[in-house]
Amino acid sequence: MKFARVVGNVVATRKEEKVRGRKFMVLQPVNLDMEPNGGVLVGVDAVGAGVGELVLFATGSTARQTELTENRPTDCVIMAIVDLVDIDGDPVYDKSKESG
Repeated sequence: MKFARVVGNVVATRKEEKVRGRKFMVLQPVNLDMEPNGGVLVGVDAVGAGVGELVLFATGSTARQTELTENRPTDCVIMAIVDLVDIDGDPVYDKSKESG
């Protein structure tokens, strides 16, 4: 699992039947300083994430192990919305302190 910020949505009116009804979101991977860390990805949202939220995502065959993505052509899945990250007791990220 890795951290990413949801930075957008993808709308596709025509898609393969196995991914119909799935929500696609644009992810910007981030490091523990919440700075961009790598190129953007498109992930299937399995948890109801929104733009601006910090999420955990998985890629590769692991992305096909959620109920929503099982046996579907998926290479990236949002599997958690992050509320708090702390390292050795020091908060690195706290959703309740985010503005907006």
